[in-house]
Amino acid sequence: MLKKIVIIGPESTGKSTLCNQLAQHYETTWCPEFAREYLLINGTDYEFSDLLTIAGGQLALEDEYSSRLEKQSLSFLEEGGHIPLFIDTDMYVMKVWCEFVFGKCHRFVLDEIVKRNYDLYLLCNTDLPWVKDELREYPDLVSRRKLYSMYKDIMTNQPVPWVDISGNYEERLQKAIIAVDKLLE
Repeated sequence: MLKKIVIIGPESTGKSTLCNQLAQHYETTWCPEFAREYLLINGTDYEFSDLLTIAGGQLALEDEYSSRLEKQSLSFLEEGGHIPLFIDTDMYVMKVWCEFVFGKCHRFVLDEIVKRNYDLYLLCNTDLPWVKDELREYPDLVSRRKLYSMYKDIMTNQPVPWVDISGNYEERLQKAIIAVDKLLE
Protein backbone atom coordinates (compact mmCIF):
# COMPACT_ATOMS: atom_id res chain seq x y z
CA MET A 1 0.00 0.00 0.00
CA LEU A 2 1.23 3.48 -0.85
CA LYS A 3 1.77 5.54 2.31
CA LYS A 4 1.66 9.29 1.81
CA ILE A 5 3.82 11.30 4.19
CA VAL A 6 3.55 15.07 3.95
CA ILE A 7 6.31 17.38 5.11
CA ILE A 8 4.97 20.82 6.06
CA GLY A 9 6.06 23.93 7.90
CA PRO A 10 7.19 27.49 7.31
CA GLU A 11 9.68 28.32 4.57
CA SER A 12 13.36 27.61 5.22
CA THR A 13 12.69 24.84 7.74
CA GLY A 14 14.33 22.05 5.74
CA LYS A 15 11.24 20.49 4.14
CA SER A 16 12.74 19.78 0.73
CA THR A 17 16.01 18.60 2.25
CA LEU A 18 14.13 16.22 4.54
CA CYS A 19 12.00 14.91 1.66
CA ASN A 20 15.13 14.17 -0.34
CA GLN A 21 16.91 12.51 2.60
CA LEU A 22 13.89 10.32 3.40
CA ALA A 23 13.41 9.32 -0.22
CA GLN A 24 17.06 8.25 -0.38
CA HIS A 25 16.83 6.39 2.92
CA TYR A 26 13.70 4.45 1.88
CA GLU A 27 14.81 4.06 -1.76
CA THR A 28 11.68 5.73 -3.04
CA THR A 29 10.74 9.09 -4.49
CA TRP A 30 9.41 12.40 -3.30
CA CYS A 31 7.02 14.92 -4.77
CA PRO A 32 8.48 18.43 -4.94
CA GLU A 33 6.70 21.68 -4.20
CA PHE A 34 4.95 22.98 -7.32
CA ALA A 35 5.01 26.60 -6.10
CA ARG A 36 8.79 26.82 -6.35
CA GLU A 37 8.86 26.13 -10.10
CA TYR A 38 5.76 28.26 -10.70
CA LEU A 39 7.23 31.29 -8.93
CA LEU A 40 10.62 30.89 -10.60
CA ILE A 41 8.88 31.01 -13.99
CA ASN A 42 6.19 33.60 -13.22
CA GLY A 43 7.91 35.78 -10.64
CA THR A 44 7.24 36.45 -6.99
CA ASP A 45 4.71 39.25 -7.51
CA TYR A 46 1.75 36.90 -7.14
CA GLU A 47 -1.94 37.52 -6.52
CA PHE A 48 -4.62 35.56 -4.65
CA SER A 49 -5.72 33.90 -7.91
CA ASP A 50 -2.18 32.58 -8.46
CA LEU A 51 -2.48 30.56 -5.26
CA LEU A 52 -5.44 28.71 -6.77
CA THR A 53 -3.32 27.87 -9.82
CA ILE A 54 -0.48 26.74 -7.56
CA ALA A 55 -2.84 24.57 -5.49
CA GLY A 56 -4.13 22.84 -8.62
CA GLY A 57 -0.58 22.33 -9.86
CA GLN A 58 0.49 20.85 -6.52
CA LEU A 59 -2.38 18.35 -6.57
CA ALA A 60 -1.67 17.35 -10.17
CA LEU A 61 2.00 16.84 -9.32
CA GLU A 62 1.12 14.76 -6.25
CA ASP A 63 -1.26 12.60 -8.32
CA GLU A 64 1.41 12.13 -11.00
CA TYR A 65 4.04 11.04 -8.48
CA SER A 66 1.58 8.76 -6.66
CA SER A 67 0.52 7.06 -9.88
CA ARG A 68 4.09 6.65 -11.10
CA LEU A 69 5.26 5.17 -7.79
CA GLU A 70 2.31 2.78 -7.62
CA LYS A 71 3.07 1.52 -11.15
CA GLN A 72 6.78 1.10 -10.40
CA SER A 73 6.05 -0.80 -7.19
CA LEU A 74 3.02 -2.81 -8.27
CA SER A 75 4.43 -6.26 -7.45
CA PHE A 76 5.66 -5.13 -4.02
CA LEU A 77 2.33 -3.49 -3.24
CA GLU A 78 0.42 -6.60 -4.38
CA GLU A 79 2.40 -8.60 -1.81
CA GLY A 80 1.08 -6.32 0.93
CA GLY A 81 4.14 -4.15 1.31
CA HIS A 82 4.16 -0.45 2.09
CA ILE A 83 5.88 2.12 -0.12
CA PRO A 84 6.30 5.65 1.24
CA LEU A 85 5.81 8.71 -0.93
CA PHE A 86 7.17 11.87 0.62
CA ILE A 87 5.25 15.00 -0.35
CA ASP A 88 6.76 18.47 0.03
CA THR A 89 3.62 20.58 0.66
CA ASP A 90 -0.10 19.91 0.63
CA MET A 91 -3.32 21.89 0.84
CA TYR A 92 -2.73 22.79 4.49
CA VAL A 93 0.31 24.72 3.29
CA MET A 94 -1.84 26.41 0.66
CA LYS A 95 -4.43 27.27 3.33
CA VAL A 96 -1.81 28.84 5.60
CA TRP A 97 -0.26 30.72 2.67
CA CYS A 98 -3.65 32.08 1.52
CA GLU A 99 -4.66 33.14 5.01
CA PHE A 100 -1.30 34.58 6.07
CA VAL A 101 -0.82 36.68 2.93
CA PHE A 102 -4.39 37.48 1.87
CA GLY A 103 -6.52 36.86 4.98
CA LYS A 104 -8.78 34.40 3.15
CA CYS A 105 -8.63 30.97 1.54
CA HIS A 106 -9.91 29.55 -1.74
CA ARG A 107 -12.91 27.22 -1.34
CA PHE A 108 -11.12 24.76 -3.66
CA VAL A 109 -8.23 24.44 -1.19
CA LEU A 110 -10.60 23.81 1.72
CA ASP A 111 -12.55 21.21 -0.28
CA GLU A 112 -9.36 19.38 -1.24
CA ILE A 113 -8.23 19.29 2.40
CA VAL A 114 -11.37 17.28 3.14
CA LYS A 115 -11.01 14.99 0.07
CA ARG A 116 -7.33 14.10 0.30
CA ASN A 117 -6.03 11.29 2.51
CA TYR A 118 -2.58 11.13 4.03
CA ASP A 119 -0.94 8.76 6.48
CA LEU A 120 1.50 10.98 8.39
CA TYR A 121 2.55 14.60 8.70
CA LEU A 122 6.03 15.76 9.60
CA LEU A 123 5.88 19.35 10.84
CA CYS A 124 9.23 21.13 10.47
CA ASN A 125 9.99 23.56 13.26
CA THR A 126 11.71 26.94 12.85
CA ASP A 127 14.89 26.10 14.77
CA LEU A 128 17.10 25.85 11.67
CA PRO A 129 18.98 28.98 10.59
CA TRP A 130 17.21 31.05 7.93
CA VAL A 131 18.61 30.45 4.43
CA LYS A 132 17.92 33.23 1.96
CA ASP A 133 16.85 32.47 -1.61
CA GLU A 134 15.00 34.40 -4.28
CA LEU A 135 11.59 32.97 -3.34
CA ARG A 136 11.52 33.25 0.44
CA GLU A 137 9.48 36.07 1.94
CA TYR A 138 9.65 35.92 5.76
CA PRO A 139 13.16 35.97 7.22
CA ASP A 140 12.06 37.49 10.54
CA LEU A 141 11.64 35.10 13.44
CA VAL A 142 8.32 36.64 14.52
CA SER A 143 6.65 35.77 11.19
CA ARG A 144 8.28 32.35 11.10
CA ARG A 145 7.03 31.52 14.60
CA LYS A 146 3.55 32.79 13.78
CA LEU A 147 3.48 30.57 10.68
CA TYR A 148 4.72 27.59 12.70
CA SER A 149 1.93 28.18 15.25
CA MET A 150 -0.63 28.20 12.43
CA TYR A 151 0.66 24.84 11.21
CA LYS A 152 0.76 23.39 14.71
CA ASP A 153 -2.86 24.47 15.34
CA ILE A 154 -3.91 22.73 12.13
CA MET A 155 -2.01 19.55 13.04
CA THR A 156 -3.53 19.48 16.52
CA ASN A 157 -7.05 19.77 15.09
CA GLN A 158 -6.91 17.17 12.32
CA PRO A 159 -7.07 13.36 12.61
CA VAL A 160 -3.86 12.22 10.85
CA PRO A 161 -0.86 11.38 13.06
CA TRP A 162 1.87 14.00 13.05
CA VAL A 163 5.32 14.51 14.49
CA ASP A 164 7.14 17.73 15.28
CA ILE A 165 10.52 17.70 13.56
CA SER A 166 13.21 19.86 15.16
CA GLY A 167 16.94 19.92 15.77
CA ASN A 168 19.82 19.96 13.32
CA TYR A 169 19.52 18.23 9.95
CA GLU A 170 20.71 14.85 11.25
CA GLU A 171 18.41 14.98 14.31
CA ARG A 172 15.48 15.86 12.06
CA LEU A 173 16.22 12.97 9.77
CA GLN A 174 16.45 10.51 12.67
CA LYS A 175 13.15 11.74 14.19
CA ALA A 176 11.48 11.44 10.80
CA ILE A 177 12.85 7.92 10.20
CA ILE A 178 11.53 6.76 13.58
CA ALA A 179 8.06 8.15 12.74
CA VAL A 180 8.04 6.67 9.23
CA ASP A 181 9.31 3.26 10.43
CA LYS A 182 6.45 3.18 12.95
CA LEU A 183 3.97 3.96 10.16
CA LEU A 184 5.37 1.28 7.86
CA GLU A 185 5.34 -1.52 10.51
